[in-house]
Amino acid sequence: MTQRPATTPYRTGILSNDAPRERDRLESIQGSVDTFTTGILDHLGIQPSWNCLELGAGAGSIAYWLAARCPDGRVVAVDLDTRHLDADRAANLEIQEADITQEDYTPGTFDLIHARYLFCHLRNRDDMVTRAASWLSPGGWLIVEEPYDLPAAHSPFPLIQRILSAYQHTYREHGADMSWARSLPSLLARNALNEVSYSGNLGCMGGLEKDRWAPLIDRAAPALLASGLITDTDLSEFASLLKDPRVIDIPQMTISAWGRRPADARSRR
Repeated sequence: MTQRPATTPYRTGILSNDAPRERDRLESIQGSVDTFTTGILDHLGIQPSWNCLELGAGAGSIAYWLAARCPDGRVVAVDLDTRHLDADRAANLEIQEADITQEDYTPGTFDLIHARYLFCHLRNRDDMVTRAASWLSPGGWLIVEEPYDLPAAHSPFPLIQRILSAYQHTYREHGADMSWARSLPSLLARNALNEVSYSGNLGCMGGLEKDRWAPLIDRAAPALLASGLITDTDLSEFASLLKDPRVIDIPQMTISAWGRRPADARSRR
């Protein structure tokens, strides 16, 4: 079997920015999770002088938020494709187009490193967390947020069972591990981070104004159809189903885990 580059899903696969509606997918994630994310970041006591690294910056909402909170520091927002990022949003914001699996930063550089919905798509995800931890300055925080899929078969709606089963299968086929998030707290602790903690944010499918999943399924539709697990009719019926206010489901949760590098830690590779 040919081994694919770690970033294949982002270059040419299901998460490529060249695909239609990718911006919609990114904005749907931001709308669903940003309040949860910024609440955690606020709890960590961000200081105006901090240097921050946003890995897999996407459409930029968290990078912009950090730039506003750290006016005397800087925020480096890195992504494989930066077309959705605006460098003019803040004077202390640096946009960097790079493959983080190949990029390296000076150990001990950043007071805060944040990544969301990124590592689960990378082949050497555990090693990448280890590398990111080494980039922290003493006393710096690493925050990793990843999706955790709930079993498709447990949905109370047969059609959603089929849709989610196809969705989860397709992401697995593209190299994603949507159960890896469960290991995050232990992984941070094994990388010698202290004050490890975690929290979760439940997703919502349906429920009309609460739904953020329609753009995700729309974005993935070509790949889902190509899998042969669902049909155009399934997708049409799914769109209609979501208009019913009685249809509310929990397809996934976001697990956020964070840990702090000891204040007396020495830089290491």
